[in-house]
Amino acid sequence: MAISGIPQPPEIHRIPQRKYVDTARWLPSVAAFDKYAVVALFDSDNDSSAVEIHSFKPNPSPILTPRSSWTPPSRISSLVTSQSSFKPLIAAASYGGSLHILSCRDSMVEGEMSVRDGGFHVGPVSGVDLTDDGAECVSVGDDGRVNLVKIGGDSSKLSYRRVFDSNGLVSYTAVKWASPSEFVTGGFGFSLQWWDQRKPGSPASQFKGSWSHCRSQGKTSGIIHSIDIHSSRKHTCLAGGSSGMVFAWDLRWQKEPIVLSGVGTDKVASHSLSESEVWEVHFDCYTKSSNISNFTSPQILPAMICSEDGILAVAEQGEEPIELLAEPCAINSFDIDRHNPSDIICSLEWESIAILTRS
Repeated sequence: MAISGIPQPPEIHRIPQRKYVDTARWLPSVAAFDKYAVVALFDSDNDSSAVEIHSFKPNPSPILTPRSSWTPPSRISSLVTSQSSFKPLIAAASYGGSLHILSCRDSMVEGEMSVRDGGFHVGPVSGVDLTDDGAECVSVGDDGRVNLVKIGGDSSKLSYRRVFDSNGLVSYTAVKWASPSEFVTGGFGFSLQWWDQRKPGSPASQFKGSWSHCRSQGKTSGIIHSIDIHSSRKHTCLAGGSSGMVFAWDLRWQKEPIVLSGVGTDKVASHSLSESEVWEVHFDCYTKSSNISNFTSPQILPAMICSEDGILAVAEQGEEPIELLAEPCAINSFDIDRHNPSDIICSLEWESIAILTRS
C-alpha cells in the first residue's frame, strides 16, 4: 500500500533570488493571516551575508517580499526559528563561531543578543536549535564543543555554559531538542548521542552507526547532517546524512536502526531516495502513515528529505518514496510550516527559493 495523504502533485513555484540561498525557514506568526519566511543569503561577489525576513502572499501567485534585513559578522552556518512569549525568535549561527538571537515584531528585527567570544566555539557552529518556548538554545561545532545558551533579560549579550568539550577528538554536525531537558547530537560515522541535563558529564545514551553488513556497498562511514524528533514521539530520533542515508533511532529498541532510505543491511530492505548527501530531514505531519501500529517493533512516521542531487521526497518505512520535487541543482534546506503543514519552503543551490503547496 502506498503512502496516503497526497492526492495530487503539489503546486510548485520557484522564486529567483539575487544571492546564494543558504537556508530558508518559515517564521512563526501570531496573526492567522500573516505569513513570513526567513532566508540566509550569501553574496560571493563581495563576500557578504544577510538574514532577511520576507512576507509571503500565496495568491494569485506566491510572492516573497523583503521586509527587513540583518547583517551577520560572517556567513550563516545554521538557522532555526521558534516562538517566545508571542514573539518570533531567530537563532543564527555563523562560520566565524558566533551565535545571534534575533527577536522579531511585525516582520521586523526588533533586537539582537549574541555570543561572539572565542571561548564559545572555535571555527564554524555546525548546528543550533531553540526550545519550543525559545528560552534556551543548544549549539554544537566541528571543535567538539556542546554549549547551552540561556535566552532572556535585557542584556545584548547571551550567557552560556559548556556541556561538553571533546578537545577536538570528536566533531558534532547536528543537534535537536527532544524535551526541555534532553537533546540529541549527531556527527561522523553516523553517530548519535542522547544528552540529558539531569545526568551531566556525558551522553545518557549513544548510537554508533554500523553498516558493515551492507548488501551492495560493503563497509561505509558517513556524516549526520540533520536530526529531527517528532513532537509526540520524543523517544524517536530521525537522522539523515551521507550516501542517501535516512534512518531512525528508537530509544526503546536501541540496538538496530530503522532504515527508511539508503544502503540497507542484510536484515533490512530499504528504498533508496538518493545516493548523495541528505542535507535535511523532518517528520512530515501532513502525510498520513499507511502502516498499522505494530507493538512488537517500532513504526516510524513519514519523513521528508532534501538532498544534494536535488530531490525533495517523502519516505515511509517499508514503502516506496513519493517524490515531490526534482531539481537540476542541490536543495540546500527546507521547512514545513508547523501551522499549515501543506506549505513547504526550499532553498535551491541555483539562487532560488521554491514554494510547494499540497492539497
